[in-house]
Amino acid sequence: MQQVQGVVATGKGAAVGLETIRVPDPGPGEALVKVEACGVCHTDLHYREGGIGEDFPFLLGHEAAGRVESVGPDVTEVRPGDFVILNWRAVCGRCRACRRGRPWYCFDTHNARQKMTLADGRELSPALGIGAFAQKTLVAAGQCTVVDERVPPAVAGLLGCGVMAGIGAAVNTGQVGRGDSVAVIGCGGVGAAAIAGSRLAGAARIIAVDVDDRKLATAREIGATHTVNSRSTDPVAAIRELTSGFGADVVIEAVGRPETYEQAFYARDLAGTVVLVGVPTPEMKLELPLLDVFGRGGSLKSSWYGDCLPSRDFPLLVDLHLQGRLVLGAFVSETITLDGVEKAFERMRRGEVLRSVVLL
Repeated sequence: MQQVQGVVATGKGAAVGLETIRVPDPGPGEALVKVEACGVCHTDLHYREGGIGEDFPFLLGHEAAGRVESVGPDVTEVRPGDFVILNWRAVCGRCRACRRGRPWYCFDTHNARQKMTLADGRELSPALGIGAFAQKTLVAAGQCTVVDERVPPAVAGLLGCGVMAGIGAAVNTGQVGRGDSVAVIGCGGVGAAAIAGSRLAGAARIIAVDVDDRKLATAREIGATHTVNSRSTDPVAAIRELTSGFGADVVIEAVGRPETYEQAFYARDLAGTVVLVGVPTPEMKLELPLLDVFGRGGSLKSSWYGDCLPSRDFPLLVDLHLQGRLVLGAFVSETITLDGVEKAFERMRRGEVLRSVVLL
């Protein structure tokens, strides 16, 4: 058992703070990881606001990279000293999806069995089964993906959630191909990553849509060929105008709201694809004319974690970064310390950052 410092959300809407965390020694199938960097993701803010569950207290943080410090019995995937990116979908290898050769759809992903606790013994709920706003965290060994240690931790960790979700939405789910036209609605961290993924896939036209000119400027730096401020311009009309009146081959909705999903639906070409990667809230409803769904053809897809397989995709994206083909540093707006997470949430709310990254 070890004691470390970690960022905890103790109640719905309450400011987060540093607490003493008790971390068990790894048991069978588990690994203890010394966290080196962890991105501040919107999902962490959703936990703080009670938008994901009410199992407070939450140990926040999940977009992380670090070093394996020790492992439990029978662990063969990783060993002490390995530099790893943490993932929140450790595949089981046994469920119907895994047996069919589609482990990225694994229906029985798992986390560490033992619980980390506060000093008073209260059990913590780690965000997405990780809890990496802490000096050390306990995870399932399958949540650790070994990557080239030459990649800086501050950018490596981003592949653990937002960047992977966005790139995967374009490449894996949307299957963007060379010469395609793509529109991305919402250019926060995930949307920006979808733009980067579309560029990697060879899209000819990449249209970024947002209400914030600062995010649109960043989108251009990452790979957008055109930008649309939907606060002042009808995005559907603009996307159609930029695609010879047809609409985009693939439209990626990275906001998670009914009104932006409807824009995505009508901004795609006939037989085009809509990919929902933005996360809606439970009360949201969508209404579309069923005849339009039928008549327009194509595909309406949801992208969960970018349909990624961490063991396959994380090392590949790290290699692309090291080759200079994927500039992960463009996603890092600032680096902070553990005690700066609450202020980072406020900057996130105001749209001032793409990603704040905690360095430990």
